[in-house]
Amino acid sequence: MDKRMKKDDLAAIAFLALVIAIFVYPKSYAAYTRWYQAAPAALSFLKFAVLAVFGEMLVARIQRGRYVPPAFGLLPKAVVWGVLGVFIWAAFGIFAGGVTATFFSEVVDPGLWMRVFRAFTISLCMNIIFAPLMMLIHHLSDLHIAASGGRFPLKSLRVQELLQQVNWEKMWGFVYKRTIPLFWIPAHTVTFLLPEHLRVLYAVFLSIVLGLLLAVKR
Repeated sequence: MDKRMKKDDLAAIAFLALVIAIFVYPKSYAAYTRWYQAAPAALSFLKFAVLAVFGEMLVARIQRGRYVPPAFGLLPKAVVWGVLGVFIWAAFGIFAGGVTATFFSEVVDPGLWMRVFRAFTISLCMNIIFAPLMMLIHHLSDLHIAASGGRFPLKSLRVQELLQQVNWEKMWGFVYKRTIPLFWIPAHTVTFLLPEHLRVLYAVFLSIVLGLLLAVKR
């Protein structure tokens, strides 16, 4: 391992330690809570733009030996993840409120198992209705960035051509049929048991964990 990679690895470890410290120390955690209450959409954008991209950098380090390999597209990926983060934050609110109002409006004081069942129902609906489209959009954006040498030129964006490049056997047979029922639905059941201001943050870490697991598996 060369000196540059050692420095990059140390920087990655330091970054993780900083993120953990923010949520360990009461004052920084209280500040985070206030910021989320004041601007949840903006903070959701920032969390996904920084942390989800960091997760992709870790995957690149495992698979390709570098955190930012050629044509990685650091800035475009950050913007795409940030926008997706806002939609994920909105989806959490829409599905949590909608499913609760539709199926659990008569439940006044739910016990533990009813809260778990409600969280599972929210996760199930969200992952069946919203997640497949979001995953496809993210995959198409990755294809466009890779084909554009790490950039995201809007003028050359051809969605139909990108759809033809999708490995549908993998997308349907693995991403949809396996990761959604076996990983995302159980994981997001936990999400909807958490306080609202921690849900998006937890979702970011879930994305990082799944990406690392898939990278190690390969």
